[in-house]
Amino acid sequence: MNHARTARRRATSLAIGAVAALTLTACGGGSEPGGGGGGGDTPIVGLITKTDTNPFFVKMREGAQQAADSAGVELQSFAGRQDGDNESQVQAIETLISAGATGFMITPSDSAAIVPTLDRARQAGLMVIALDTQTEPPDAADATFATDNFQAGLLIGQWAKSKFEAEGKQAKIAMLDLSPNRPTVDVQRDQGFLQGFGIEVGDPTQIGDESDPRIVGHDVTDGAEEGGRTAMENLLQKDPSINLVYTINEPAAAGAYEAIKAAGRENDIEIVSVDGGCPGVENVKAGIIGATSQQYPLKMAAQGVEALSAFAKDGTKPQATAGKDFVDTGVTLITDEPQPGVESQDTAFGLENCWG
Repeated sequence: MNHARTARRRATSLAIGAVAALTLTACGGGSEPGGGGGGGDTPIVGLITKTDTNPFFVKMREGAQQAADSAGVELQSFAGRQDGDNESQVQAIETLISAGATGFMITPSDSAAIVPTLDRARQAGLMVIALDTQTEPPDAADATFATDNFQAGLLIGQWAKSKFEAEGKQAKIAMLDLSPNRPTVDVQRDQGFLQGFGIEVGDPTQIGDESDPRIVGHDVTDGAEEGGRTAMENLLQKDPSINLVYTINEPAAAGAYEAIKAAGRENDIEIVSVDGGCPGVENVKAGIIGATSQQYPLKMAAQGVEALSAFAKDGTKPQATAGKDFVDTGVTLITDEPQPGVESQDTAFGLENCWG
């Protein structure tokens, strides 16, 4: 791959904030009406994200904040110390229950381990909405607003397959995943990419059980730049002939690129990713990332607040997208090297819509 020589735009670490709250009325199927808020008439609801260092979650907060300002509600925000930090999310939920919150949104760090705490919250009358990452099982939340993460992985896999076939290249693939907890988002993107590339997977609910010799290995990144750099260094040591890198998100991709550049391989290793944030799209434009699947976190959070509002008014719960068990907020492949048969948009579109 002929990567541009321009300097990589680092993913900006930003502070993360909160989501809106709305008073809930009685409704069957899990959540009953909760308290109105902590000592006043303004309802409280929380936003609990995986970390406060990924700009993806900053846009999630912004979408929630805009909707919250319109609704006139109190916001409380919480974040894990790193991807996979389930305990901090448990503590945040317990804090919201004690505060008399009426509901919250959460991007689960451990989509299975968090379920007992979600159950306690729903039994206490809080409405639970998962964002971006489904719980295990999905009905542990009242609703989920998310990217189709399998489709996000599938698109970058199909793009890479088409490009490598056109160039007559045999792939040697590094898989930079999220965390040892293997939340649903991690599995879905990983398996989507592999299937998009035409690699036969074993159990589609598991990571790393494929036997294809093109896979050099899997490593975890915590969805962070430092983790991406370390994971890439590890896999390059294992096999210096790697020429294709799947990354769980764009901060991990940024770290992977640092390791690749340090090894003098920036011109012949292809990176694909998921997020479609503004820094990531700039990296696509610069030739650092070949293609990325763009998500819309602001939309996720805004629609989540709208769902809370509707539930508060008349007990209405959002309906899942037809054929899915979640509300699909959309995904678009962004690349300046379009491939036949793979629908995509260019970086001009990506920059107009990044984090939307």
